[in-house]
Amino acid sequence: MAAGGNAINIQPQRNVFSAIPDGKVPPDYVPPQMGLMPNPQRPVNCPPGLEYLTQIDQLLVHQKVELAEAILGWETNNKYVVKNIMGQQVFYAAEENDCCNRQCCGPMRSFVLHIQDNHGLEVITLKRPLKCSLCCFPCCLQELEVQAPPGNPIGYIIQNWHPYLPKLTIQNEKREDVLKIVGPCCPCKCCADVDFQVVSLDELTQVGNVSKQWTGCLIWGLFSHRFHVLRTWQSIRIFPISSSVDLGMLLV
Repeated sequence: MAAGGNAINIQPQRNVFSAIPDGKVPPDYVPPQMGLMPNPQRPVNCPPGLEYLTQIDQLLVHQKVELAEAILGWETNNKYVVKNIMGQQVFYAAEENDCCNRQCCGPMRSFVLHIQDNHGLEVITLKRPLKCSLCCFPCCLQELEVQAPPGNPIGYIIQNWHPYLPKLTIQNEKREDVLKIVGPCCPCKCCADVDFQVVSLDELTQVGNVSKQWTGCLIWGLFSHRFHVLRTWQSIRIFPISSSVDLGMLLV
């Protein structure tokens, strides 16, 4: 994958010219309307590509299901479409991984997730090393690094040891604790959504919510995932605009 600032074709809608000889676009060509969110004006001190987050307080993350994974159970690189509440695409994300890692390590596998804006530029990179998530291995719990733009770490999400509750800590670029994420005792529910609360460090004030939505019991629903990210921006605006957007990206 290319670094930030270079356009790379991981988005299906960005390959519309692939069949055109020499890449020449006909003068009467009208690009298809893909339901993209309009590009807002970027505020001062806002990292490039994150200006979308200054205009919205809710995001929907939809996984694109691959036929081989849904029918055969063969793990493939995950792809996601991030939308606003109007259904307009805000970001497109694609996982980079190797086949052996996917098949052998499953959901605990390491990965690099490349997130592009609607212009095909990589604006965010998520990196997770191969680690364990079981409470019996407290020295090797999960950790995620968030870079925006790619190569510039803006924060980390660290798994905290707990005997039965899923707990995470959101850290800034200096690895200082900022927020916490607390999940339910049973992170898997049938016929119901699973909610993770984003709370203050003392766990007394809720500032956001991440909900994994139930997608049905059919085979397509079993292999697809939808996340609803709700952020209460009023509780985060005590930070400068750059820090506020960075925290918003960490919640995503």
